[in-house]
Amino acid sequence: MSYPPEPWDLHGQAVASVFLVPVRSLPAPPPGTRVVSVAGRAVVTAAFFRYEEPSPLVYDEVMATVLVRRGVRPRVWIPWIWVDSEASRDGGRALWAIPKDLARFDVEPGRRHRGDGLASVEVARTVGLPGRWPLAFRVVQRRGGRSVVTSVRGRLRAQLLRTSWTFSGPLSLLAGRRPVVSVRASRFRLLFGRG
Repeated sequence: MSYPPEPWDLHGQAVASVFLVPVRSLPAPPPGTRVVSVAGRAVVTAAFFRYEEPSPLVYDEVMATVLVRRGVRPRVWIPWIWVDSEASRDGGRALWAIPKDLARFDVEPGRRHRGDGLASVEVARTVGLPGRWPLAFRVVQRRGGRSVVTSVRGRLRAQLLRTSWTFSGPLSLLAGRRPVVSVRASRFRLLFGRG
């Protein structure tokens, strides 16, 4: 096995922006779920993550997630995601059915992130939010004809910020859209998976 067993105790920093995107532009969600929509628009989050020591794997990641629901329970679905670690790719697919692919990254922490022609973000002025914020949610993915649900929990220090994104390739559905809100996690710890 080329990847660590779950749960992955992940540490690092991230930049994320929330966009509203027409539901019709999205692929079909995992079985048993529905896309959460506001006036026909889905809640899509684009994010860059940098996982650092003491994480079991150290790597960069870019993704776009969609807010879905299973009954009344909200879930996070990850239809698009790229990493620069084969172990992360293999583990994400095998453990949680997350469809990770490989990409190269160019990162200036806190200023600029670029992912292999997929997305780039420039970070402007930030406003710190006090304290450490708890975080808990479930990820739902498709494996064959069924859904795979994974728990995520942790804490983070957060800042509000302004971002300027560019998108291409599979993430072009976000191109030209302005984020509703953008957040930087200057330091996070996430426990991903069962354990």
